[in-house]
Amino acid sequence: MDIEILDSPDTVAKRAAAVIAADALEAIAARERFLIAVSGGRTPWIMLRALADEQLPWDKIHIFQVDERIAPAGDPDRNLTNLRESLLEHAPLPEQNLHPMPVEDSDTESGAAQYSKTLQQIAGNPPVLDLVHLGLGPDGHTASLIPGDPVLNVTDRDVATTGIYQGRRRMTLTYPVLNRARQILWLITGADKKEPLRKMRVADLSIPAGRIRQEQALVLVDKSTVNTD
Repeated sequence: MDIEILDSPDTVAKRAAAVIAADALEAIAARERFLIAVSGGRTPWIMLRALADEQLPWDKIHIFQVDERIAPAGDPDRNLTNLRESLLEHAPLPEQNLHPMPVEDSDTESGAAQYSKTLQQIAGNPPVLDLVHLGLGPDGHTASLIPGDPVLNVTDRDVATTGIYQGRRRMTLTYPVLNRARQILWLITGADKKEPLRKMRVADLSIPAGRIRQEQALVLVDKSTVNTD
């Protein structure tokens, strides 16, 4: 695991955009496409807006979701709503290259299975993503792998649903597909992330983020996040 300490959340976001752009060009040169899964959050939306300004072969890029709240289309709580506003409205990514989680279906378990099939169709069986972007919650969650939720124990599916967390059920990628990714890119900002970051760095299994593999992982943090005690 490599860690870079940057001045502010905005510089974290811009550095992340540059990392993704470079990784995209490498993946396209090697395999003729780039498969990325993105999480939500304020800093990631800045990251994606910066990424939209990069000169990339967008027709060779496929974007998946790491997780999504189960909510109606256009709901401000939806990661997809913000993803469209920050990236899709500014970058010439073909609509068919965006792969939203099907959280509007009444049968969410069927939706999770459908998303697993989408991953397999595009990323192979088992699916291997080029890059997965993750965040870290103050409680140590990442993606929607939530402390105490049964989703933490799902090992036979790449996509699953959760119980209610912060008022919403979620759909999320699970550990198997996250840990198969060629690269993990963490964006972690804010003083409330100091303790979970410390635990994550030592692979503390008491938090969900501690179970993400650390090889080929790059962690971008701002100064307020680093524990200097």
